[in-house]
Amino acid sequence: MCNLKTNTCQALDILRLHFEDGFSLRKISKILNISRKTVTRIIDRFAEAALSWPVDNSELFVVEEVLFPVSKKTLSTKEQPDMQVVFEELKMKGATLQQLHSEYLAQNPDGIGYSRFCSLYRDYKKSLKRSLRIEHFAGEKVFVDYAGPTITVHVGSGETRQAQIFVGVLGASNYIYADAVWSQSIEDWIGSHVRMFEHFGGVPIEVVCDNLKSGVSRASRTNPIVQSDYADMARHFNTIIFPARAYKPKDKSKAEGGVLIVERWIMFRIRNQVFTSLKHLNDVISELLVEVNARPFKNMPGNRIEAFERMDKPALKPLPVDAYEYRKFQSATVGHDYHVKVEGHFYSVPNQLARCKVEAIYSATTVEIMHKGNRVAIHPRSHQVGGHSTIKSHMPEKHRQYIYSADEAVEWSQSVGLATESFMKVIIESSRNQSTTYRNVQRIKSLAKSYGESRLEHACQIILEAGGDKVDAVESVLENRIDLAANKELSENFDANFEHSNIRGPSYYH
Repeated sequence: MCNLKTNTCQALDILRLHFEDGFSLRKISKILNISRKTVTRIIDRFAEAALSWPVDNSELFVVEEVLFPVSKKTLSTKEQPDMQVVFEELKMKGATLQQLHSEYLAQNPDGIGYSRFCSLYRDYKKSLKRSLRIEHFAGEKVFVDYAGPTITVHVGSGETRQAQIFVGVLGASNYIYADAVWSQSIEDWIGSHVRMFEHFGGVPIEVVCDNLKSGVSRASRTNPIVQSDYADMARHFNTIIFPARAYKPKDKSKAEGGVLIVERWIMFRIRNQVFTSLKHLNDVISELLVEVNARPFKNMPGNRIEAFERMDKPALKPLPVDAYEYRKFQSATVGHDYHVKVEGHFYSVPNQLARCKVEAIYSATTVEIMHKGNRVAIHPRSHQVGGHSTIKSHMPEKHRQYIYSADEAVEWSQSVGLATESFMKVIIESSRNQSTTYRNVQRIKSLAKSYGESRLEHACQIILEAGGDKVDAVESVLENRIDLAANKELSENFDANFEHSNIRGPSYYH
């Protein structure tokens, strides 16, 4: 009989037991497990309304209004606060309901009280979607993720590549940023973050990301480990990385919503366009982003651009003064020769750290070596595979003499001539170790003393032209006077051309 509210159905049971079965009020109360006062009130209200039992189905809703009248509250003539404005203002850092009520009373001295103000705010929040109950304060968070679909880019000669779409959404204003990159690698991931911060003109307190490998080395519900390159970028911009829990999409619901908007209002609209470069694609995305952020909200006044200018932008932390430079991190063990291998090149550290675990942090211009959180060495970046960058102060005392001899040898060879300098550099670079370098340098200097700097210069030139790189070859040229035979002018200079009493001269024979 009853498709009405539960209370109305129970009231009809009370009336049926009273009028049809003639049960007493006490017995009805016991059967239905309802207080006797409630039973009495229902029967009295039914009698006062001059209704008759049984009740026709068409009169059920009339009976419900009689038995359970809705209390009519007196409509207030006082100026009511705009709870939409209050809701937005509470996103600002430091805002409270009490402070906002005080501002409301300043404009409306005869306005409602604080208790009624809070009650209206609670009622307003209940009218919103459940997903909006997580409040994000201005400048607090940005949610980042990649869109699922990709966009085809024609790079020439019939070749195509698929571009990934990065999306970032600010928590308070829902302002959206997006750009296209070639991959989800750590370089592209970090590059999108840098461009996003520059587009915002500031940095939020937290970056909420998914558990992709470019961002998180080890996913965990309680203690995730952020990828070291990504964490270094966060330190530069004075923000923190907050990975969402795995399989908990609501932790990054803003990103999910932003990705959906980008897929619908940008990617779908340009699905049939032909893009010839990544820049071409990003230019189109930037234009459409302006339209997306300018679209009016459905359930509240304004749009994302207005909300961003009003809430998030003033609250963002300023960008750092120094430009960000992407750096990589690498764990390594120092060799016995107190050098660390980074991207194929060897960099020295203090010799006391031989066989110790260190961390190399390197960019396009510098290489830093860290040990237990302290920087122990810094070198200019070199891309010479197999080469060595050695700082003399890192070497043991016994090793330093060889490095000093090599450096001094080059300076000395410059004073002899260009050929000697070039040959000296050849033997230094081709030497297998420091000891061999030292020995060869000393041999070259000895040849200069024995045969003279002029002959040494010419001998080095002969060996270089022949493609040689051995000191033995230079020594052989000098011993066999090959340099003199090749240079008659130099040979004539070695003929006797001086006067002496023991020399008869040509006149003696006439």
